[in-house]
Amino acid sequence: MSIFYQVRREYDLSHLTEAELTDNPFELFEIWLEQVMKIDAIKDPTAMILATVNEQGIPSQRTVLMKSVDSSGLVFYTNKNSRKGQDLAANQQVSVLFPWLVAERQVIFSGQVEALAESENDEYFSSRPLTSQVAALVSEQSKPIASRDLLEQKYHQSLAEHQAQPVQRPPHWGGFKIKVQRVEFWQGGEHRLHDRFCYQKDKDKWIIERLQP
Repeated sequence: MSIFYQVRREYDLSHLTEAELTDNPFELFEIWLEQVMKIDAIKDPTAMILATVNEQGIPSQRTVLMKSVDSSGLVFYTNKNSRKGQDLAANQQVSVLFPWLVAERQVIFSGQVEALAESENDEYFSSRPLTSQVAALVSEQSKPIASRDLLEQKYHQSLAEHQAQPVQRPPHWGGFKIKVQRVEFWQGGEHRLHDRFCYQKDKDKWIIERLQP
């Protein structure tokens, strides 16, 4: 057994005060996002850990990229035949975590997903590089494959075929918007006295509470 009792440090970069809170959590999120995007050590500031639960009640997590945000929620795209896609078909309740640990910050969004319109899926898919379009076309995401060589063979064959013709978006590939009901902001604090604030949606209003660390 390995024990890591001594793996610890102080969180002393900053604080989050009541004066910095905004009426709408998305305003504060975009302020924080703009700030962390300027930190070179954070390579994927829009990466978020998406947690889902399947029809048997078994949770799973994976990292996806947020592609847009507005006052109603966050958007990401995926293969809907994947494990996450099957989970979302069975249970639309999700949670996502932005782990900006270099900045000693985390943001958690919770809510319910809804599928995007086909026109929105087409618009975003057409904006992707050809290499990414082909990867989405050939990968049966989450399913077993015998070897990486086989995967690359499928990829390069399809890439060659689509040099002169556009890639049509696979019907099982598309996006979801998380309709957010709860947001939590976490700023690391000295002596483990972290600053935590929760925004809970109540009809058209956001109720804000400071949470104990």
